[in-house]
Amino acid sequence: MEALADRLIEWFSLPEHGLSTIFVVAFVSATLLPMGSEPAVFGFVKLNPGQFWQAIAVATVANTLGGALNYWMGLGAHELVARGKHTRHLAWLERFGPKALFFAWLPIVGDPLCAVAGWLKLPFWRSVFWMAVGKALRYMLMTGALLGVPDGFWQALSPFG
Repeated sequence: MEALADRLIEWFSLPEHGLSTIFVVAFVSATLLPMGSEPAVFGFVKLNPGQFWQAIAVATVANTLGGALNYWMGLGAHELVARGKHTRHLAWLERFGPKALFFAWLPIVGDPLCAVAGWLKLPFWRSVFWMAVGKALRYMLMTGALLGVPDGFWQALSPFG
């Protein structure tokens, strides 16, 4: 068992398998499992500053897919269990709709938020869109802040020139 763990750690080591590592870690961290993907994204970008946008894109896509998985699990749970009493939190999510999933990036509450959105049968693609927007902004801001970027760095990274 230890040999298997060593092989997995070796295979997912940065930077040789960096983007695939970021994908797996970002996907798993978006599920209900307790894990954070920011250190992997930061470590990869620190070692490969020229791949900032690729790392952000891979992490965003994977983390959004993990959120979508939570959504589908919530939808499946809704189909299996009769709908119970609404709490004020469910009412809040229903009131704001898919836009509330912008906050899917938040620690502790973000992953269950995606599952509850599925439970409430919020529109899937609009929910995924808002998940992706929030997660992309989180990765850009956190990775940029951790890099301790010099003046002008954000302009140089801007995809709009």
